[in-house]
Amino acid sequence: MGTTEAATHQLVCNVTDVPVGEGVRFVLAELPEPVAIFNDDGRFYALSDTCSHADASLADGEVADCQVECPLHWARFDLVTGKALSLPALLPVQAYSVSVIDGAIYLALPKVAN
Repeated sequence: MGTTEAATHQLVCNVTDVPVGEGVRFVLAELPEPVAIFNDDGRFYALSDTCSHADASLADGEVADCQVECPLHWARFDLVTGKALSLPALLPVQAYSVSVIDGAIYLALPKVAN
């Protein structure tokens, strides 16, 4: 297995594709699982889209106060760190760094050397 080096940036969507207070699911070839981009009052965040408790899509959850609530069993996750903030989830989800440049949302992906 390779080692992690500098991150690369992947264009995901435009800011207008993610409405305020919502999340949108994206499948990127560079990631092993879907990612959700969230718009919390004009601030954008990215997490693995799959709840660590029961495999529900976090993109379908409620977004507020820098958190997303899973629509299945109401576990909450921090949008910055991916940390599970409430039961029934115990494990975090992967958080990704997001950049907004000229109205486009880019996701920082770790670059793996071969």
